[in-house]
Parts: sequence; structure tokens; C-alpha cells
Amino acid sequence: MRKSYKMENLDCANCAAKMEAAIRKLDGVQSASVNFLMQKITIEADPERLPEILEKANACCSSVERDCRILY
Repeated sequence: MRKSYKMENLDCANCAAKMEAAIRKLDGVQSASVNFLMQKITIEADPERLPEILEKANACCSSVERDCRILY
């Protein structure tokens, strides 16, 4: 399942690339794309594991940019 989410406090294109790379490595994620200009992330993952994956993806975001988070 592919879903898109708005991101909050994404301030740096380089940070967006780092977040995207980290989220792609998460178990259960088939693909991930962070669009810095649109302040949006698209994640393709197993729908049953999506809540767990979103929590881990949020942790990846905040580890790169402390105040950044995915709104879901």
C-alpha cells in the first residue's frame, strides 16, 4: 500500500534526503520518497505494519532534524 503524508518542520533538502535513505532501510518498507518542496512523504509498505513503520519513520525524521515529524 502506498500512502502520502504531510511533513512538519522539514527545513533542509539535504536532511530530507537523509531521512528518505533511513526510512527506505526500515524493515517492511518497499519504497519511500520525501519531497522537500511539497513537505510530503510517500511510503509504500505492508498496510498491516504501517502504524509501526510510521512510528519508526518519525524516529528517523527526528534523529536527522529534531523538530521534524510526519503528520498522520
